[in-house]
Amino acid sequence: MTEKSTRRTFLQTSAAAAAATAWALPGKSTQAQGTKAPSANDTVVVGIMGVNARGSALAKGFADQKGCEIAYVCDVDDRAQAKASALVADRQGRKPKVVKDFRKILDDQSVDVLVVAAPDHWHAPATIMGCKAGKHIYVEKPCSHNPREGELAIEASQKYKRVVNMGNQRRSWPMLRDAVKRVQAGDIGEVHYSRGWYNNRRGTIGSGKKVATPDWLDFDLWQGPAKRTDFRDNLVHYNWHWFWDWGTGEIGNNGIHCLDICRWGLGADYPTKVVSAGQKLLHVDDDQQTPDSHVVGYHFADNKMITLECLSWHARGREDSQFGISFHGTSGSLVIGSGGSYSIYDERNKLLEEKSGPRDDADHLENFLTCVRTGGTPNSDIVEAHKSTMLCHLGNIAHRTGGVLDGIDPKTGQIPGNEKAMALWSREYESGWEPTV
Repeated sequence: MTEKSTRRTFLQTSAAAAAATAWALPGKSTQAQGTKAPSANDTVVVGIMGVNARGSALAKGFADQKGCEIAYVCDVDDRAQAKASALVADRQGRKPKVVKDFRKILDDQSVDVLVVAAPDHWHAPATIMGCKAGKHIYVEKPCSHNPREGELAIEASQKYKRVVNMGNQRRSWPMLRDAVKRVQAGDIGEVHYSRGWYNNRRGTIGSGKKVATPDWLDFDLWQGPAKRTDFRDNLVHYNWHWFWDWGTGEIGNNGIHCLDICRWGLGADYPTKVVSAGQKLLHVDDDQQTPDSHVVGYHFADNKMITLECLSWHARGREDSQFGISFHGTSGSLVIGSGGSYSIYDERNKLLEEKSGPRDDADHLENFLTCVRTGGTPNSDIVEAHKSTMLCHLGNIAHRTGGVLDGIDPKTGQIPGNEKAMALWSREYESGWEPTV
């Protein structure tokens, strides 16, 4: 930790500069934290929770940002801790502190930002706890494990005046932003329909066996807010995506990137109806609970519609791309490829334009850090992030309750009168870990 790191207890907007917050953690004493607003040139001090896979990439990205210091790396996997510490030290020339419990990051008043890159079931609870502790939050997608958590994350962001940004980095890619601008400007006419697709060739996760927890893993802390279960040998570090207790399926894993851009381009919020067709088509005898083939249709109030197709067992997608988004208007269509490039066609499918440009996730991190310093609204603010994540949740809820959700409230996304669906609005938590604002 540098001397500059102790220059202030927190970055925030001048309107809330004198505010004090109180927060409580399971097993921790309650304390208050004073806050003040420093110069926009001050170093932003970051702690990263979860440094396997995506968290490791974020460690690189934040370490490379000007005026940013990674003070902590945190993981429940001892092996990941060591790798991330070495990576950050090589990048910024200083070793970060290494911790297993992210609450130690929350305890340090010199830390400005908590990066949440742990599994899905941690995203919103850690976001809420971080806001209460006075930290700005960069949370990976999806921003919640269930709809209620997303609502609470918004409440926490607003109550504690924290910048909360989701890691759907396409929102900051210049060429993709240009594509959405052209859709909204009417370059392909009046747009009524958008579709997204994600394809991958994933293998079976097999049938897991209950085994002793590896000595390098704190499985109790890994589970955190989730109800306790026995360790299985086909869970860590990726297959948790396909279990309802911890993951949100392919729709929350990668479909969120499509749905976010589809919704953004259409200018839509919450749907009025969701229709889901989902199934396991390939590895039918393994432990995966989420569908490997999932097609969802979303109907919106003003004669607009989105469809999403996620195939986890077949690599060929639409438009010769494993990932993509298309918009369809009265005078043409616009197709976005996996790299953010886009093409425009007329109403007869004649190619009119092709645009390409660099894609750099650093733009998303820079936008977030700028908003931390200035109190601005980031490109993927928690309010918009929640709306897009809700499409994932509604698709999953429809899948798990018979396929159709009708009569959705377009103002809240809730499904009044549907007890089976609303039973999945939240979840059961391990005692002491229930998220509260």
